Amino acid sequence: MACSRDLDLPNLAWWARRKGVAVLGTGDLTHPAWREHLREHLRPAEPGLFRLAPDHEREVDRRLPPRLAAAAPVRFQLSVEISTIYKRDGRTRKVHHLVFLPDLAAAERFAGALARIGNIASDGRPILGLDSRDLLEITLESSDDGYLVPAHIWTPWFSALGSKSGFDAIADCYADLAGHIFAVETGLSSDPAMNHRVSSLDGYQLISSSDAHSPPTLAREATTFTCELDYYALREAMRTGDGLHGTIEFFPEEGKYHADGHRVCGVNWSPAQTRAAGGACPECGKPLTVGVLARVAELADRAETDPAPAHAKAVQYLVQLPQVLGEIRRVGPRSKTVTGAVNELVAQLGPELEIMLRTPLADVRRVGGEPLAEAVGRLRRGQVRRTPGYDGEYGVIRLFDPGELDRPAARSSDALFELPAPEPPRPAPRPRRSVTAPAPAPGPEPAPVEPMLTGMEEVGTGLLDRLDPMQRVAASAPGGPLLVVAGPGTGKTRALTHRIAYLCAELDVPPAQCLAITFTRRAAGELRERLAGLLGEVAEDVTVATFHALGLRILREHPELAGLPRDFRVADEPERVAAREEAGEDPERFRKVLRAARLVDVDELVSAPLAVLRARPELAERYRDRWRWVFVDEYQDVDADQYELLRALVPPDGNLCAIGDPDQAIYSFRGADVGFFLRFGEDFTDPRMVRLSRNYRSTPPIITAALQAIAPGSLVRDRRLEPARLLPEAPLLGRYQAGSPGDEAQFVARTVDTLVGGVSHRSLDSGGVDSRVVTGEVSFSDIAVLYRTDAQSGPVRDALSRAGIPVQKRSHNRLRDRPGVAEIARELRLAATGQAGDLPARVRRAGQLLADRHDAPTLDPAEAVRVHPSDLWAAVELLLPLARECGDDLPRFLGALAAGTEVDALDPRAEAVTLLTLHAAKGLEFPVVFLVGVEDGKLPHS
Repeated sequence: MACSRDLDLPNLAWWARRKGVAVLGTGDLTHPAWREHLREHLRPAEPGLFRLAPDHEREVDRRLPPRLAAAAPVRFQLSVEISTIYKRDGRTRKVHHLVFLPDLAAAERFAGALARIGNIASDGRPILGLDSRDLLEITLESSDDGYLVPAHIWTPWFSALGSKSGFDAIADCYADLAGHIFAVETGLSSDPAMNHRVSSLDGYQLISSSDAHSPPTLAREATTFTCELDYYALREAMRTGDGLHGTIEFFPEEGKYHADGHRVCGVNWSPAQTRAAGGACPECGKPLTVGVLARVAELADRAETDPAPAHAKAVQYLVQLPQVLGEIRRVGPRSKTVTGAVNELVAQLGPELEIMLRTPLADVRRVGGEPLAEAVGRLRRGQVRRTPGYDGEYGVIRLFDPGELDRPAARSSDALFELPAPEPPRPAPRPRRSVTAPAPAPGPEPAPVEPMLTGMEEVGTGLLDRLDPMQRVAASAPGGPLLVVAGPGTGKTRALTHRIAYLCAELDVPPAQCLAITFTRRAAGELRERLAGLLGEVAEDVTVATFHALGLRILREHPELAGLPRDFRVADEPERVAAREEAGEDPERFRKVLRAARLVDVDELVSAPLAVLRARPELAERYRDRWRWVFVDEYQDVDADQYELLRALVPPDGNLCAIGDPDQAIYSFRGADVGFFLRFGEDFTDPRMVRLSRNYRSTPPIITAALQAIAPGSLVRDRRLEPARLLPEAPLLGRYQAGSPGDEAQFVARTVDTLVGGVSHRSLDSGGVDSRVVTGEVSFSDIAVLYRTDAQSGPVRDALSRAGIPVQKRSHNRLRDRPGVAEIARELRLAATGQAGDLPARVRRAGQLLADRHDAPTLDPAEAVRVHPSDLWAAVELLLPLARECGDDLPRFLGALAAGTEVDALDPRAEAVTLLTLHAAKGLEFPVVFLVGVEDGKLPHS
């Protein structure tokens, strides 16, 4: 965790007693190590609350002065603050949430659910690529008594209502589950009076709390209650307001984001000054960071002078005791002098909050002296001097005017310490520039609109009107063999689907006579979706399948011709391994062992139906009659068996549309042969060829660089690629020369942090991310990191995880080879009897059962689960998109597992940076791409 080394439960309890806090949040209940710390140190107290174990409580009492040790021990409430970063409605959203749970079992369930989404074991606040609404749903699923409170709701960068990445209403943030939100946290930069100006917040109770990355900063803000001391009473008080007394608040001006400005430029402005300047910084010209005060005014529907609503609670303002003593003494609040004075004060008068808010001033004067009593009196009356914070810079609250403490009346000798003599005057610091508002100026002239190509313009309402000229030629070509050479980003799938739709809708080709073949399930799904958008319900009659799925279909229809029983299955990985062990290196023996078990190997799903069609020409003729129009995507990637299967299904003069690009043939290591693409004209009678060369995906600099790289070895004569998007300010390719793989990985992590506008307040406050250039347009899901081999992913994955950046990693390896997948498939198959319904829930349940059985004592070693729970949960996460796609069709799901690859299970909705091999990335698009490991001999491979 990003916190002090001495932050543990005993130290937190000691500081809570010293401050006067009765109930304290535990901190990150999701982190495995911290959760273990909670289990070791906490014991149940009142319902839903915890206290330190007796030996730890005694040690805390021993370290406290007698007056504090006599008070009741502190109680702990299970809690965590979680950051969610995701994209909604075209904008990157960053929202922090407080989650509270009543018991450790619920905490385990909650942490388990989040572990399946992102990395909760890295240091720092958990950062997840998860919609706020979905986090609330997980909270409610973890416990009926769990609840979520939107944290510091006005902070510009990381809050539900923030100006930079929030919403305009709490209900918008949590969507259909918004009714479960009943309280919001005001944050350091706002107070209840500011929140009362926004009537949409009237339905929520206002609470206050503050983080404590270092124990001495505990209780800068707090919430006060008059209800019973237990979790459920506190929750009910926050839900209804009954028993919620009020809040102890920062002066909002002291918060880091109260006013507008640019910290780097030294500009600290009020909202009125910002409006007068049109929102632009006078130093750099970029938009100012709009603070909480301005954001409240933007959403407010009440005036500052309006009375507080009837439901408003009590408010007390606080400046911490060490801070007050530091001002009086002219030293830092953590100096030895101040620490000693605080120790003496709390020993004689009680906890710090009691001293600052309730102790009679006469007692404060007696122990602490006149200046301290005067300071506390002014604090309670709200007589403070305020310099507002802005853009990550804390504001300053002072209780005395400059020079006031130098007067003789303020220099009494009966205080805990003597005031120092006045220091000689120092040269005045250089003033900040541009701190006065410029005169209001007319708004800027609108930028001239330059005509530019935007890509696939809509020029009519016809089926082909949205296509460019060459796409239209490909889509409307006559029947017979057709080869479409489609360069990258030229709308290959668009042309293919529009050709099918044109034939069916305009030329009356029956959809049932169309067969479209792809190489991945993901591509097949995309093809189906696009056809449905073009053809409506009749698109369901078009057969869309991978080569493996097509072969399986033929075998299902004629199992006896392949020597298979009607109830045959595709062997899973453990079954393949067992058969291989029994058969040795003899492939025919391997096949017979599988047949005896009523199984077929996934690698036979093309060769076996091919053998059937070769042996039964009349059957091949029946399939040719069924599918008179055949379309093949990525034709450059076919292998020998796939090629022969196509030849069996399509006569030399048949209606075959093959589309692809020989320069994108990257699967030769798996048997693919680009030669089949190159000899298309020899294999088929009077073929036509169409070239697509207008690129809609990339900017001119990227296209130019790609052409330069491919030109020496291109298999396409006169290779051309023309950018459709003539952007005047297209970004250039960036290059970073790294000293090591670790350095390269750190560069990726730093740049991702910058692109998303900072994953935490620390990114912005430290200057690691310049708030002046954050656009809010890039989210984790927009970013991919590509590499040649899977072995190169480790350093990048580790660097991103350490930075708290969510990651999803996919390769083109078989799904069945991923640890845990075969075990989950077997568990689903064994549990299939008597079970039905939602496959995602069944996959999660199978993963949970296997994790529970891991290393459990068993008399039968064969029943032991040897896959680690972390691998099981990773497998569950990998399989969920596939399970959602299959609905409740278990046989379809199990068949897809046998033939699918990891990239088939890629969830494009996942809010995470995607790590992919170049092979797995084929056909995908991302706004931002990192290409790592570009080294001589590695990439390009030699």
